Amino acid sequence: MSWFLLVLAGLFEVGWAIGLKYTGGFTKPIPTAATAAAIVASMVLLGLAVRTLPIGTAYAVWTGIGAIGTVLCGIWLLGEPATPARLICIGLILAGILGLKLAS
Repeated sequence: MSWFLLVLAGLFEVGWAIGLKYTGGFTKPIPTAATAAAIVASMVLLGLAVRTLPIGTAYAVWTGIGAIGTVLCGIWLLGEPATPARLICIGLILAGILGLKLAS
């Protein structure tokens, strides 16, 4: 269950990171509120997950999910470049996440 909560926390991290782009510098109330809600949800879920998972592993996995998801959403939603170097780096982050999961 803790791993599920951690993955969900990582997905909310992607949501708030991408949400920042839509807040207009926190001038748009609805995107700002949704982004703030995603931040709170992400932190609460991370806090629940670390009750039973090692903090170093959980934090690294959480940030890795957030980083990968944010880059992929940036490519998909915002037209950011999908260069080979960026995709290789995403693969390296994913390998690190999987390695931490297998080592826990």
